[in-house]
Amino acid sequence: MKKLVSLVLALALALSLAACGSSGTSAVTYKIGICNYVDHASLNQIVDNIQSSLAAADGINFEIDYENCNADAAVMNQIIANFIADGVDLMVGVATPVAMAMQAATEDNQIPVVFAAVSDPLAVDLVDSLDAPGANITGTSDYLNTNAILDLIFAANPDAAKIGLLYDMGQDASTGAINDAKAYLDAKGVPYVERTATSAAEVQLAAQALVSDGVDAVFTPTDNTIMESELAIYETFAEAGIPHYAGADSFALNGAFLGYGVDYANLGTATAYMIYDILANGADPAATPVMTFDNGIATVNTETCAAVGFDYDDIAAKFAPYCTQIVPIATAESF
Repeated sequence: MKKLVSLVLALALALSLAACGSSGTSAVTYKIGICNYVDHASLNQIVDNIQSSLAAADGINFEIDYENCNADAAVMNQIIANFIADGVDLMVGVATPVAMAMQAATEDNQIPVVFAAVSDPLAVDLVDSLDAPGANITGTSDYLNTNAILDLIFAANPDAAKIGLLYDMGQDASTGAINDAKAYLDAKGVPYVERTATSAAEVQLAAQALVSDGVDAVFTPTDNTIMESELAIYETFAEAGIPHYAGADSFALNGAFLGYGVDYANLGTATAYMIYDILANGADPAATPVMTFDNGIATVNTETCAAVGFDYDDIAAKFAPYCTQIVPIATAESF
């Protein structure tokens, strides 16, 4: 599935760019403002693939102003204001808070907005529907199948008796997934402990608290606050023999036992195609469906797998019925 999606996106982009090159539009330049919410592996991978895909356009120039607000709302709003003042043709908001700020800032001027990695665009009222967004905004979603991750927890350890939920309650991307996790565990009759954090220091304290709570596994959705601190907490869990299951492959890259979700390289490429289609082909964001992706890729950190007492081959066999693909990875700081 992953390879098929990559091929389809690459082919679609290549065909569009080839058509552009033959249509005599070599003088056209479009100004794009990209704001990334925070510096971490998954979101950076999206930005890298947007930029590299647009750079491949033959006959059209994309002048990109890339900024990172580092989760600072005041900085984010200033960046967006600067984009508007500079007369960008389109804005790209990477992650939910940026997309929401861009939506609010463009209600009057109707500058097209393409978001990337918004977990639940309906829940935060970014769009009227996934098929017909209804305004000047559309994009790509990294919607997380929470139940599928929790299935993996109990596939690996059917006797898990207490689950830790680690997240930032201020992250919109986490709200729905945590509610889904609670409902799943309530239905299964398995107790859970919630620990929340809004800063790096709080994340470390929350991780230590979960170890003291005696949880058998920890679940984190696609939460940017926790992701930023994964390199600082993964050893805390690993040394305690507690597997950390999270909603993106970047968590596993930064030391978590498992990341489950979309391929962010493909998501970045798809986002670039949507940008191209709106600017070069005149596609209407209001009628351009939000793109979602297969959630069946499990990325397992083999070093952490061994540290928490699992055998990788055994884990891969247990996970196989629940995943379209299982990818082994080692700890690193970036892709």
